[in-house]
Amino acid sequence: MKQGAHGSAGTGIPDHPTAPPRVPAQPRAADVARERDTSTPSARGEHTHSERPIPQPRVVVQRSSVRGQIVDALRTALVTGELRPGEVYSAPALGDRFGVSATPVREAMQQLALEGAVEVVPNRGFRVVERGTRELAELAEIRALLEVPVMLRLARTVPAARWADLRPLAEESVRAAASGCRATYAESDRAFHSAVLSLSGNEQLVQIAEDLHRRSQWPLVGGPVRHGRADLVADAAEHTALLDALVARDLDVVRALAGEHFTGAP
Repeated sequence: MKQGAHGSAGTGIPDHPTAPPRVPAQPRAADVARERDTSTPSARGEHTHSERPIPQPRVVVQRSSVRGQIVDALRTALVTGELRPGEVYSAPALGDRFGVSATPVREAMQQLALEGAVEVVPNRGFRVVERGTRELAELAEIRALLEVPVMLRLARTVPAARWADLRPLAEESVRAAASGCRATYAESDRAFHSAVLSLSGNEQLVQIAEDLHRRSQWPLVGGPVRHGRADLVADAAEHTALLDALVARDLDVVRALAGEHFTGAP
């Protein structure tokens, strides 16, 4: 860190208060013109010979990583119902829970606010958004409108070998459902659907569909859990059945299974 007129360690207090500020010698016009014609880093404005290159922001990267972990943890808490609809949670309290400062928690909560999961309550924290069955039905309708036509098109064009690559994801969702852990199943469920849609080559579609999918997994008002283990297992079984229909290019079965899957999705 620079010292001198700005003081030691960037405190803002001069090292020698009584010394007059030093004014660097001004370059001549000819020198300035020559410098502009060069292709050196100083001419491009990157840094001058008297300045050290700015180091990589390692602290920022680390903080971003912590924030990402907190976002994932909060999403899991939403799916499992640990963060209850209508309840207000403060960043400091959640920070104590996760063993971190309030700053990454606040940043993570801001991300969830952008996604519509929580809303800011001034001077208090963040309230988990209350959702009802009508909103869930609307999300299912939108997902069906987006994904079913894509699945039908993919069923006509994607070879069986490509679908075989998705078999492990379908089987993983079955195992996750059997565990009874909603957070684990929610993740594997999104992974399977994202993998199917990714075969379209439309990354924007994948991102939008994943956002809608995540919203459909948030808890409803009146209880954190809408479905039990049996419902999760039944939902996961539809993944393998849908995959079989896609391999067989049976468009009627794909349409029926996909429509039923979105309507009753956990």
